Formats: sequence, C-alpha cells, structure tokens
Amino acid sequence: MAVARADFYNFRQRTTKERAETRKRAQEDVITEILPVLDNLDRALEVANSEDAKSIIKGVEMVQRQFVSVLENLGVSVIKAKGEKFDPVLHDAAGTEKIDDEELDGKVITERLKGYKTKDRVLRPAQVIVGKCDQ
Repeated sequence: MAVARADFYNFRQRTTKERAETRKRAQEDVITEILPVLDNLDRALEVANSEDAKSIIKGVEMVQRQFVSVLENLGVSVIKAKGEKFDPVLHDAAGTEKIDDEELDGKVITERLKGYKTKDRVLRPAQVIVGKCDQ
C-alpha cells in the first residue's frame, strides 16, 4: 500500500512538472512570435527622430498589421462590434447613447476597445456603446 501511495505521489509530481514545462514552452513560442513586432516598433521609434510624422504613422500601421497577423497565426481574431447587435458574450457595454434611428436600437454604435477571441473562448470582450431608441 505504501508503494502504491509513493508511486502515485511520484506520478503527480512528474505530471505537474511536465504541465509547467509545457506551459513554459508555449509562452516561449508566443514570445518568439511577438519579438519581430517589437523589433519593428523599435525601428519606427528610431525613424521618429529623423523623419516626418507621415513616415512614422505608416511604420506604426505596418507594425499594427504585423501584430494582427501574428495574433491570427496564434488563432486569435478580432470580435466584430460596430453595427452588430449587442451580444453580452462578445461585448461589454460601457454605456448607452440615445439615438433616433430605430434600426440601430440595441446595436453597437461605438467601439471603445477592441475585443479578441479564439475559436473556443472570448479572451477580452469588446468595450462598446450601445444605441438606445426611446421611441
């Protein structure tokens, strides 16, 4: 009986260690994917000292697209919000705004903060303002 208990204890210790190692490797993989984005942000900041604002904005836009691409490769997508019917699973209502158009009643009229999801779950709901028609 004591041997079985010791074996179970060793099994638990080993699986806990393996799980931690797997988590660590997954984090390292994500960081490796994100590092080129950071490199490009550094380059954009270097350009800021020598060129005009249009070049800086163009560079930052390119980095933003690269970041979104990395997220997509990791299975993350942006939650559609503006113009969509309010969904409490996908959207976090930061408030409501009175509107005259009945078609926009209960729909997202402003997106304050983008939301993100994977195939299986919402990572962060989109923070939105919902239209409310009083007619």
